[in-house]
Amino acid sequence: MAIIRAFTVPHPPLIVPDVGRGGEKQVIRTIESYEKVADEIASLKPETIIITSPHATMYSDYFHISPGRRAEGSFASFRAPGVTFSEEYDSELVSVIERLAEKESFPAGTAGERDSDLDHGTMVPLYFIEKKYKDFKLVRIGLSGLPLTDHYRFGTIIKEAVRETDRKAVFVASGDLSHKLQEYGPYGFSPEGPEYDSRVMKVLSSADFGELFDFSDDFCNKAAECGHRSFVIMAGALDGLNVRSVALSHEDVTGVGYGICILEPGDDNAGRRFLDKRLGKIRSEVEKKVSDCDEYVKLAYDTINAFIGEGKRIDIPADIPDRMLNDKAGAFVSIHEHGMLRGCIGTILPVTGCVASEIISNAISASTRDPRFSPIKKDELPYLEISVDVLGTPEDIDSEDELDVKRYGVIVYTNSKRGLLLPDLEGVDTVSEQIDIARRKAGIGPNEPYRLQRFEVIRHV
Repeated sequence: MAIIRAFTVPHPPLIVPDVGRGGEKQVIRTIESYEKVADEIASLKPETIIITSPHATMYSDYFHISPGRRAEGSFASFRAPGVTFSEEYDSELVSVIERLAEKESFPAGTAGERDSDLDHGTMVPLYFIEKKYKDFKLVRIGLSGLPLTDHYRFGTIIKEAVRETDRKAVFVASGDLSHKLQEYGPYGFSPEGPEYDSRVMKVLSSADFGELFDFSDDFCNKAAECGHRSFVIMAGALDGLNVRSVALSHEDVTGVGYGICILEPGDDNAGRRFLDKRLGKIRSEVEKKVSDCDEYVKLAYDTINAFIGEGKRIDIPADIPDRMLNDKAGAFVSIHEHGMLRGCIGTILPVTGCVASEIISNAISASTRDPRFSPIKKDELPYLEISVDVLGTPEDIDSEDELDVKRYGVIVYTNSKRGLLLPDLEGVDTVSEQIDIARRKAGIGPNEPYRLQRFEVIRHV
């Protein structure tokens, strides 16, 4: 068997009557759509329901699958302790997902559960489903901070595990849409909010899953979306299949977007292998970038390819421009992969004899020693985007009024702590944000006095 149906659903506890206490009536269209989802699942009689939830255990670099045989939960934290759940996990399917992930060296498994109780992102769908159907086992899966491509890939692993175990399964991608749709909403309004809802509902209702990769982290953060990664895992679980999609409803009356779709997989279609297409596109773009880049970025690419791919540190090339041999300056090497930061390390002031040596040393450090990330692996090399910032000399300033987030980088420091942030970074739009990030990087407390420096950079991309 295989995944026979998939659903995208929201999870506001409000729509459970014992929680909403009448307030649920304002989203009656969402409730009516949920009833249709439950009816559909009951008619299919699946053996297993797989739910991906943004509120299950989540790690930055790992996908958590809930372990064990059973789990309990209730809406007690939402003032409805009488609404309870007791679910049996499909431990055999979980075991196969875990084994396939390990086989592919993919970061997913049952380690590190922080809370075994069911989360509301899981319980809200179960509330509606179990009014109509209860003869199933559950698989509960959390999201991660890894790129969207990894979420899609995880979906393909789930798909393969379902086929290997011959399960008759449905996939429920739990997730609200934007939380910034109305000024009166709990999170206020952002123009990215309604744009996100419009775009994602169009993608889901057309089943054109390749476009899910086009939502940048910065855009999603500004929209305060909840379920995007959940939807991407679901898309991966339907990889290579024709899909007929029906959008049942979309509401934004609470200031939060609630969208419900039913997706019916069909025959195989190699043209719908969206991850393969995406990775091929990225490889082509990186190859073009490498062929077009200047000597500074090329040196960083050559350094990382040699060190990660061959285990050797390159010498300064004989044909390097004289200015890279004669100039001394601090330099930062930044590495992105699939639109997300993968490593960034540099020097504020020069510590080697020339800019070329500075780039070589910092490229190795950024790819292998950034404490925020695991070392880059050989199979990641075709997807890396690298930039090099050569720093001007820092100068003391008296006030943040002398900063410009696009033009100047900032150094926030005390006698013993120092934090730096480069200029013109995606998602950093104000000087106060720039200073706050640099301050936190330095470990300087919010009430601790500090001093400021600014610097300019020459950015090579």
